[in-house]
Amino acid sequence: MSIVKSTFPDVALSQKTVTQRVFDGIDPAAIILTDGPSGRTLTGADFMSAVKSLAGGLTARGFGPGKTVAIMAPNIPEYCVVFHAIAWAGGTATTINPTYTAPEVTYQLTDANADLLITIAPFADTAKDAITGTNVDTIAFIGDAPDGTVPLSDLMGTPQTEQAPVDVANHVVALPYSSGTTGLPKGVMLTHQNLVVNIDQTMATMDFDPGETTLAFLPFFHIYGLQVLMNMYISAGCGLITIPRFDLEMYLDLVAKHKTRRLWVVPPVALALAKHPIVDKYDLSFITEIFSAAAPLGADVAEALAARLNTHVAQGYGMTELSPVSHVSPQGRGRAGSSGVAISNTEAKIIDTETGADLPPTETGQLLVRGPQVMKGYLNNPSATAETIDAEGWLHTGDVGCFDDDGYLTLTDRVKELIKYKGFQVAPAELEAALLTHPLISDAAVIGIADDDAGEVPMAFVVCPTEEKATLESVQAHLDGRLAHYKQIRHLKLVDSVPQSPSGKILRRLLRDEMGV
Repeated sequence: MSIVKSTFPDVALSQKTVTQRVFDGIDPAAIILTDGPSGRTLTGADFMSAVKSLAGGLTARGFGPGKTVAIMAPNIPEYCVVFHAIAWAGGTATTINPTYTAPEVTYQLTDANADLLITIAPFADTAKDAITGTNVDTIAFIGDAPDGTVPLSDLMGTPQTEQAPVDVANHVVALPYSSGTTGLPKGVMLTHQNLVVNIDQTMATMDFDPGETTLAFLPFFHIYGLQVLMNMYISAGCGLITIPRFDLEMYLDLVAKHKTRRLWVVPPVALALAKHPIVDKYDLSFITEIFSAAAPLGADVAEALAARLNTHVAQGYGMTELSPVSHVSPQGRGRAGSSGVAISNTEAKIIDTETGADLPPTETGQLLVRGPQVMKGYLNNPSATAETIDAEGWLHTGDVGCFDDDGYLTLTDRVKELIKYKGFQVAPAELEAALLTHPLISDAAVIGIADDDAGEVPMAFVVCPTEEKATLESVQAHLDGRLAHYKQIRHLKLVDSVPQSPSGKILRRLLRDEMGV
C-alpha cells in the first residue's frame, strides 16, 4: 500500500476547546472584527466580553451542555460572537444557510434537534414558518428585532468566566450539514478537537503577519468560512472584514481600502478576478497570495489570475467531514491545477474506484484521507458513517484524483453524486424528492453538468407519463419556495425511464455517458 504522508511536522492534539484556542490568539486592544458595509468594529476585548456574556445568558436559560442552538445569519461580526458563546456554554452550534426556504430550515432544525434559533430580522418570516413542529420555541434576533420577539441582547447574562467543562475529543461543538457522497444532507459531527487540530494543522503552513486582515465573504455557515476564516484568522491574531453577501464592486472597494494582502476565494470569484473588466479600476499590487478552495480551480483560470494580479494563486482541498482542510499548497509554491500537499498529521492514499484496491499514488482513483481532523461521524446515521469512514479510519472522500512524484494532489473527477454549484453542495437526492412532488412527474434523476460560471449546475431527467409534459419553466416555478435558489434545476430533459440498478439505485454515470451530457 502506498500512503502519501505529510512532510510538515506533526502538531500536538490540544486539550483546549475551540473558543479557548481562539481566545489565545486575541490581542484585546486590536480590532479583530469589522462589518464591511458599515465600518462597525469589535476589539478583541469587546469580542471576548460579548462571548462570555451571551454564554452566561444561554447557560442560565438552559441552552448549555446537551443543547443545540441554530444560527441562521449572514456574515456579520455578531455571528462570530454567537458561535463562540454557544461553544463557551458547552452547547452545539448547527449552522444554517440563510438562503434556505422554510422547509429546508425545518428539516435541519428537526434533524439536529435544535432548541433555539438565532437569526436576523429579514429572515423572520422564514424562521417563524420553519420552527413549526420542531423543538424550537424561541427565536432570538441579532440587532433589530421585530415587535413582540426576543432580541439577542435579552439573552445576554452574567458573564461566564470559564469554559463549560466538555470532553474535547468527543463533544460535538459544530454541526454543519453536508450531503457527503450521497443522499440527503446530514449533520456532520465535529468535535472541539477536530476544529482545534485543524486550526493548528492549517496555521502550520501559513506565515500570518500580526494584525493581518482579510475579507470574509465566504459564508460562516459553510465550514470553509467557519474554520479557515473565522476561527483560524482570529486564532492567528488577525482580523476579519465581514461582508453579508458577495458583491464584486463592494468586495474590491474593501480589498483596496484595507489593503488585504491575502485573499480567500472560491472558483467563481477567482474567475471574476481573472476576467472581469472592473478589476482594472483598482490598484491591487499589495496582494501577495490568493487561495481558492471549495471546488477545483482550473489551471487556466489560476494562471490567468496570477498573471493579471502578478501574485501567487494556490489551492487547497478539504470537505466538511475533514474540519475541513487536508491538503494545502505550501507558501508561494502552489502549482496551477493542483490542490497542494497533505498537511500535518495527515495521510492520503488512492484506491480503485471500482474494486477498492490500493493503487500507486500516481495512478488515478478515489482519494482517501486519514487524520485527527476526520469527523466523529454523521448525526444519528451510523450506516452513512460506516460507508464514509472505514474500519481503519480512512475517510472515503468520493473525489477522484492522483498525486505527482512530489506529493501534490490533482483532482480529476468525482465518484460521489454531489453537485458543486459555486462551491455550495447540491444533493441530487434532495432535488429528486422535490421533483416527485410535481403533479406531472412520476420519476426523476438529477446530475451535475459543467458550467463556466458556476462550476456545475443541476440537470434533471424526468418521466412524465401523462399527455401533458413538464417544462423547465414549470419545474422551476414548482421548486421555487421549496428549495434554495442555488439548488434550482437549470436544464431539463424528458425521458421514458430513469436507468436503475437491480437494487433501485439511479445509474447517474449511465445518464451522463449514454445521454451525452
